[in-house]
Amino acid sequence: MAIPLLTYPPKSQNQRVEGYVVQGDDQPRIYSAEALLEYSEMTDLIEAAYRQVFFYAFKADREVTLESQLRNSQITVRDFIRGLLLSDTFLRNYYAKNSNYRFVQQVIQRALGRDPYNEREKIAWSIKIATKGIGGFIDELLDTDEYMDNFGYDIVPYYRRRILPSQTIGQRPFDIKSPRTAEYFRAIQGFPRSNWQQEVRGYKPQDKKPTAGNPALYLDMARSINARPANQPRVNTADINIGSSVPYRKVSFATSVSNT
Repeated sequence: MAIPLLTYPPKSQNQRVEGYVVQGDDQPRIYSAEALLEYSEMTDLIEAAYRQVFFYAFKADREVTLESQLRNSQITVRDFIRGLLLSDTFLRNYYAKNSNYRFVQQVIQRALGRDPYNEREKIAWSIKIATKGIGGFIDELLDTDEYMDNFGYDIVPYYRRRILPSQTIGQRPFDIKSPRTAEYFRAIQGFPRSNWQQEVRGYKPQDKKPTAGNPALYLDMARSINARPANQPRVNTADINIGSSVPYRKVSFATSVSNT
């Protein structure tokens, strides 16, 4: 008897809230194979899928067979995403170097385009890994109503509603806030390596920099001058020879008689 998925309360994350979104450079571009006919358009879709799952795919990491099947319409985009999540590259870099809970977090971020709601959701999907294996976990995740309603069979998953209208910047991408490997494996590899400068340098626009003749330049020059007096050496009074230090003037006898 299969164990049902553990229930977990959904959290009101940004992607679950309906709102008016102004299109901009930070808005995700949606790649869909529903109406793709050109070879270059399919190439862009495949590259977007690699970026979503691998962040960056080297030549040795590419799945040539899956790419060929997708171009020939033998598989759907959903099948292509499944193949990337079950590929040797993804399992070697993400599953082998993380716990089941962290692996679940990485897959949810890439497949559903959001962060896990809570720890209970991680536990629920980790039970699926323990009972059905990685393949069963990926299949059930891609069969959920959330995935099918948002991406279906033809759309590449993307970061849903990353931009926050009430903030000047959006949320950080998954690959920045969730590194590929856990802290334990990063420590073994010697990461992170801190290389901070002693002084934090600030950036000042060109029009804000003082030009020649600006009094601010003279103020900086005056501050750079060391106006402190030279330190006088301390002398111990016991080492002072008064007899040799005080000049003594001799008076001759002829001079003293004439004065009298």
